[in-house]
Amino acid sequence: MNTVLIDIDGTMFPITMKEYLDNYMMLLKNRLETEGYDADKIIKCVYRGLGAMLENDGMYTNEEVFWTAFEDAYYKDGKGDKNIRQSFEKLLMDFYKTDYGMIRYLGAPEQDVSDCVKILKDKGYQVVAASTPVLPDIAQRERIEWSGCNPDDFALITGYENSCYAKPNLKYYEHLMRVLDKDPGDCLMVGNDVKEDMCAAELGIDVYLIEGYVENKDNADTSIYKSGDWKAFKEYVNDLPSIN
Repeated sequence: MNTVLIDIDGTMFPITMKEYLDNYMMLLKNRLETEGYDADKIIKCVYRGLGAMLENDGMYTNEEVFWTAFEDAYYKDGKGDKNIRQSFEKLLMDFYKTDYGMIRYLGAPEQDVSDCVKILKDKGYQVVAASTPVLPDIAQRERIEWSGCNPDDFALITGYENSCYAKPNLKYYEHLMRVLDKDPGDCLMVGNDVKEDMCAAELGIDVYLIEGYVENKDNADTSIYKSGDWKAFKEYVNDLPSIN
């Protein structure tokens, strides 16, 4: 094993997916209303784009799939701003630089997270931020910073610009293996979501379930996975051999 893939939400940054989504949509809606947009219509289009990315078959990047679905939904009734992507994308990128950062105050970074990343890098392991890529790079990097880590410490950050699948589609992991030029046996997937992260084991990728904010909608048996909180994972990485 020489590469460690780490999820962000609920793993590196302590927050439940419901808490994250509720606050994300609330902040976005407030920003849209302030800027004079039909917030309810735009958010419905955002959800349509999200759904399209989750079903992406790999023909196009998630970014392309998102905006195609977004515009299709927006123009469905033949009404609205004809330059909606240009105007909303500009607002969205600014949103990630400003309002979005308020979510960081819902959780506090754990020192063990950045410690683990440092230990792994010092030992020669490649570390990848493997969050499901339905947000742009700017948002992925922002959330990494919320965790107390430096985005530049990651060899790759999956975002909607460089990905064409989304979790729990196993093709997300297969695509990641190709991009990294790795075999499944070279990798360890660290995450909190049983369905989205632990499914990597089906491809032969080793997995580690981070406890604290576990997402397990299907009530699957988790006893088959290595698991523990960040302190336990820090002990685990401390025991890993150096591969420098």
